[in-house]
Amino acid sequence: MDLFTAIFTGTIVAATPLLFAALGELVVEKAGVLNLGIEGMMLLGAAVAFWAVISGLPTGLAVVAGALAGAAAALIFGVLALTFLTNQYAAGLALAIFGSGVSAFIGRGFGSDPIEALHRLSLPVLSSLPVAGPLLFRFDPLVYLALALFAAIAWFLYRTKAGLVLRTVGESPETAHAIGYPVIRIRYAAVLFGGLMAGLGGAYLSVAYTPLWVENMTAGKGWIALALVVFATWRPLRVLLGAWLFGGMSILELQGQALGLAVPSELLAALPYLATIAVLVLISRNRQMMAEHFPASLARPFRPAG
Repeated sequence: MDLFTAIFTGTIVAATPLLFAALGELVVEKAGVLNLGIEGMMLLGAAVAFWAVISGLPTGLAVVAGALAGAAAALIFGVLALTFLTNQYAAGLALAIFGSGVSAFIGRGFGSDPIEALHRLSLPVLSSLPVAGPLLFRFDPLVYLALALFAAIAWFLYRTKAGLVLRTVGESPETAHAIGYPVIRIRYAAVLFGGLMAGLGGAYLSVAYTPLWVENMTAGKGWIALALVVFATWRPLRVLLGAWLFGGMSILELQGQALGLAVPSELLAALPYLATIAVLVLISRNRQMMAEHFPASLARPFRPAG
């Protein structure tokens, strides 16, 4: 039972930074914009949040600072891709490289000493329940925030007029513009939200999941978040399940190493990425499923007439 609890809770925690980043990118792509710079925004969020903690700010404010750093980086992407109509693929890749370099510069003097991690919640009565307590009620606040944001984004996209407008902008910006909706402003809002979420995911890595600074500590999680959106065929629930899948594979890898399984450590370390690739290949073979929710104007530049 203890092993199951460790795997279950570890899966939820490991999935949290991916869930933040992937949900943000889902909103961005639903608006018809493709931002490949998630890795860079996550790294900036991680570096700024860690810097804020060692500078004496409370952990909560440090997380906010990390999220805002991601949004600021996304604004740079927005100016390039939405105002100057730079190729979105090129702008996103440039942002990923930029974020990696700037985060390394910020973190050059951090050292390797850990910081105090974000405290887990201790809910009266609930946290001490026999089975349900450790499984459901002993996470840190950002785990619950990620789940709440999943529910809020799913509701927003498919149960509100604003969500319908956002999806219309992603499907046919010309139609949305003809009706009178400010396409560029809506896309800017989506891009900034995506950056905020990526920065939040990065901040979670450096102040909660592994509360110490390691250069390039995201280890490709930004690219996995991008893949999760495709894996999910642009549906929020599938994003959640995909994040849990990757988180579970990551924890199984750690548990396998701890148990001393006779499997090369390199293969165990690659397991989460191999599982993600395998699922993407299977999903991609179903063209009808892919096309059903694919934003028709994804990565297509739009300039309002006149």
